[in-house]
Amino acid sequence: MMSEFDTKSLGKVGVLLGGRSAERDISIMSGNGVVAALKSKGVDAHGFDTGERSIADLAAEKFDRVFIALHGRYGEDGSLQGVLEQLNIPYTGSGVMASAIAMDKIFTKRIWQTHGLSSPNYAVLTPQSELRLVPDELGLPLIIKPPHEGSTIGITKVRGYSDMTEAYKLAAQFDEVVLAEEFIEGRELTVAVLGRGENAYALPITEIVAPDGNYDYQNKYFTDDTKYLCPAPLDAELTAEIQKMAVEAYRAIDCEGWARIDVLLRKSDNKAFLIEINTSPGMTGHSLVPMAARAVGLSYEDLCLEILKTARLKIQSDTRAV
Repeated sequence: MMSEFDTKSLGKVGVLLGGRSAERDISIMSGNGVVAALKSKGVDAHGFDTGERSIADLAAEKFDRVFIALHGRYGEDGSLQGVLEQLNIPYTGSGVMASAIAMDKIFTKRIWQTHGLSSPNYAVLTPQSELRLVPDELGLPLIIKPPHEGSTIGITKVRGYSDMTEAYKLAAQFDEVVLAEEFIEGRELTVAVLGRGENAYALPITEIVAPDGNYDYQNKYFTDDTKYLCPAPLDAELTAEIQKMAVEAYRAIDCEGWARIDVLLRKSDNKAFLIEINTSPGMTGHSLVPMAARAVGLSYEDLCLEILKTARLKIQSDTRAV
C-alpha cells in the first residue's frame, strides 16, 4: 500500500523546473505543484530552477534523486538526462535516447511508421522547400509546426496557399527545419501511459473539447472554457484499441516512467492517428495526466510520489544488466 511506503527512504529530492525553453512558465507551474505534492507526502523535496542555476550547483546539492518537471528543450530532450547520468543522480521519466527521439516530432513519426503505427502524412520543410507545393501533397487545411516545441507554440493551421509563407516563418523562429502535417478533422484525445517495457499501461483516455475546437496556449493553460471528458465517451472496443496503440507508441520509442500521447480520432471513420508524445507532461492545475490518474482513484499527490519512486539511472542500469 502507498500509505505504508517510507518516503524518507527517497532521500533528498530535487524537482527540476523552469529551464530555458519556450515552456519555462508552464514548467514553473508544474514544478511548484510537484514540490508541494511531494512535501505533503513527507518527501524532502526542493525546487531547482535549471534556467537560473548551473550544473555545478546541481552537483553541489547532492540530491539522491530528481523529479524532472521541465518541458521542452534542455529538459525534455535528452540533454539534461545525459547530465544526470554523468552526475550519477537517478531521475524520473525516459532516458537519453528516448527523450531525444520523443522531443523530435519528425523522428518520432519515422519510428512509429516503422512499427506500423498510424500518424498523419507529413513533409519536412527547409528554407529551400517549395512551400506552395506542400498543400498539393498534404491537402488543405494543413498544420505547420516546429518539431521540437510543445504547448502549441509556433503552430499554425493553414487554410490556403497564401498562408504558407507566414506559417513557415513563425515555426522557423523555433526550429531549423519545420514540420508540415496533414490535418485530421475529428476528436482530440490524449492518453497517459505509466510504467516500463512490458509493464507499461494506459490510464483512461481524456477527450479535449476546446472553444471553437481551438486548443491553443491560452485554452490549454489559462481558461476554464475548455472541457475535459475523462474517461472519454468512447465505446469499450475503441477505447481498448486506442489505449493499445498508445502503449505500443510508448514502447516503440523505449519510453519509461510516464508520458502522454496525443491522438486525433478522425471524424469520418473513427480512425485514430498518433500526433506526438510528451515524456515530461504538464503537471499544472489544467494538466491531463493528473486528470486521468484521478479517474482511477490516484490523487495528484500520490501520482507524483509514484512517478518519483520510478527514478533510476538508465544507462548505468543497462550496463550492469549486460
